[in-house]
Amino acid sequence: MTCKQLGGACNLEFHANTFEEMAEQSKKHGMEMFQKGDQAHLDAMKNMQVLMNNPDAMNNWFDQKRREFNALP
Repeated sequence: MTCKQLGGACNLEFHANTFEEMAEQSKKHGMEMFQKGDQAHLDAMKNMQVLMNNPDAMNNWFDQKRREFNALP
């Protein structure tokens, strides 16, 4: 899956055997972009923070992304 597919701002691809591994790669990438001050990623992070304020919405988002991951070949 790409950074954008996971709520980010770019087309960097993440490859993993589990959704949790991929989420960790995405988190690491997000931290790197935060440290670089990448505005597009900072904006995406703000959107994710809004989502995190609603636990039900956040759980639904994770469930949807996990289903997308599991549907990949």
